[in-house]
Amino acid sequence: MRLSTKGRYAVMAMADLARRESDASRAVALADIASRQEISLSYLEQLFARLRRKGLVKSARGPGGGYRLARAAEATTIADIVHAVDEPLRATRCQASKGCMMKGERCLTHDLWADLGAQIEGYLSSVSLADVIGGRLRQDRAAA
Repeated sequence: MRLSTKGRYAVMAMADLARRESDASRAVALADIASRQEISLSYLEQLFARLRRKGLVKSARGPGGGYRLARAAEATTIADIVHAVDEPLRATRCQASKGCMMKGERCLTHDLWADLGAQIEGYLSSVSLADVIGGRLRQDRAAA
């Protein structure tokens, strides 16, 4: 399983937004995020439209406009972001209503991949934007 650019770029952009928001009291322009993170502005606009619809960011128009987090970085998980841009976190190739085999059966390794997907979901649900921008990932996980 691999996380596509949609999910990775959304997380990168949200982390950038969270870091900048803590430094300043004004909204952050997508063009600035695009430049710093080397992500296409038009792609970011699509992602932020989804993030806004899901209530993770709020926008301000006009001079000094841009985006702000809709809730605290501590209250926003990486799983929230990934789900907001419609990125699946499952590791199986099965559809919801049928299995992954031609006759609708589950493959022999289905439970393995389903469990892996659940582990990934659990991990991403346990990590907040504040953890990411605060660098609290490796040391905290290694100590556990």
